[in-house]
Amino acid sequence: MPTQKEKQLHIGVLLYGCGHHQAAWLMPDSSVERIGTIEYYQDLAQIAERGYFDAVFFADNQSFPANNDTTMPAFWFDPIVNLTAISQVTKHVGLVSTISSTFSNPYTAARQLLSLDHITGGRFGWNLVTSMTDIEAQNHSMEGLPDHTARYQKADEFAEVMNHLFESWQTNDFKHDRKHNQLIDSKAIEPFNHQGEHFQVRGPLSTPASPQGKPVAMQAGASKQGVALAVKYADAVYSVSWNIKQAKQFRQRLDDEIKRTGQTDRNLKVFPGLVTYVAETHEAALEKKAALDNQLPIETALNQLSFFVQQDCHNWDLDDKVPDLPPVSEFTGPVGRYETVLEIIRDTDPTVRELLGYLNAGGGHLTLIGTPEEIVDEMEHWFKEGVADGFNLMPSTLPDSLDDFVNLIVPELQKRGLYRKNYTGHTFKEHLGI
Repeated sequence: MPTQKEKQLHIGVLLYGCGHHQAAWLMPDSSVERIGTIEYYQDLAQIAERGYFDAVFFADNQSFPANNDTTMPAFWFDPIVNLTAISQVTKHVGLVSTISSTFSNPYTAARQLLSLDHITGGRFGWNLVTSMTDIEAQNHSMEGLPDHTARYQKADEFAEVMNHLFESWQTNDFKHDRKHNQLIDSKAIEPFNHQGEHFQVRGPLSTPASPQGKPVAMQAGASKQGVALAVKYADAVYSVSWNIKQAKQFRQRLDDEIKRTGQTDRNLKVFPGLVTYVAETHEAALEKKAALDNQLPIETALNQLSFFVQQDCHNWDLDDKVPDLPPVSEFTGPVGRYETVLEIIRDTDPTVRELLGYLNAGGGHLTLIGTPEEIVDEMEHWFKEGVADGFNLMPSTLPDSLDDFVNLIVPELQKRGLYRKNYTGHTFKEHLGI
């Protein structure tokens, strides 16, 4: 196993609308007019590849509430369809699509992902989620989401079936031997006959295993069940950490679960979300953030906070301290973001207005502001502390913040020997060193 010194940081990017800052679309030079064009996402992926990123990643939401005039139609394209188009204009960067186990059919999902893994020579990955809102469920013949425990029980079975399908037969079982009149090795291709609570799947898949064995598995749940699912099935985890204290706690939870399950050789990579404002001077970086913050619509920010804490915040006094919130143990919504909100409150004792400012780009992820040297100092600190194998970049504006990262931060990472200067492999697994 490589030592920490020999290892290098991994960088991915979560592409979302015209940027993760809620005011990004209001800026005069925003890309909001382009978010419904495939060329826009292809251009962004090419920037990421120019920066030697491990992957581009799309989250997903299978609903469009459109409940006010500033709702961002950020999920314009299905992520798998979007990434298929991106795959045709890139050669190296990994491609990660979100898949909901609550709504998806494992055979169809596995076939789509494995097809794309073959088409790209092993560049695909998938992010397993259980989805978060009732209005998504109502688009799938449900009255609402099943409860948290039930969703994760289904997700466990879903992941198990996906792994069976991904590896149900091998490309070398396709003989195409004209001389001996043998197309396949039929004895090597057998049904696995999964009979579970949620899925009944005969198998095998119509597509053989991919050049990288199976697509890279990602997971982003922060609850107890989410951590258990990640340890059981994932290659890497997306996490939400406002500070290094929170990052250490999350890493410890993963390590404890790995120890509990006896998987001592488990190498599960962790990628906290990262928002950066970078410029040649610290003051100029602060100005970039201020320009966005000054455009922030309060109503939009309160809508986001209301979702994070699962209660209506619109009647809160903006200049008073944040009202007391229940402990995590009593919270029934998305745990990761809620823990982050509580951590920000404990760290800063903010007014409601100040809390909105902390959450306005990325929802409480690590936010670094300054020169390339200042930002890389902190990234390196997280890396050497063992709480981050890399970062999932969440650019406040697109393409500008992504360009800034590639042009200013990547060279500083490379100078310190923390980051690749070229792609040395082709598959996503090779990029990640797994």
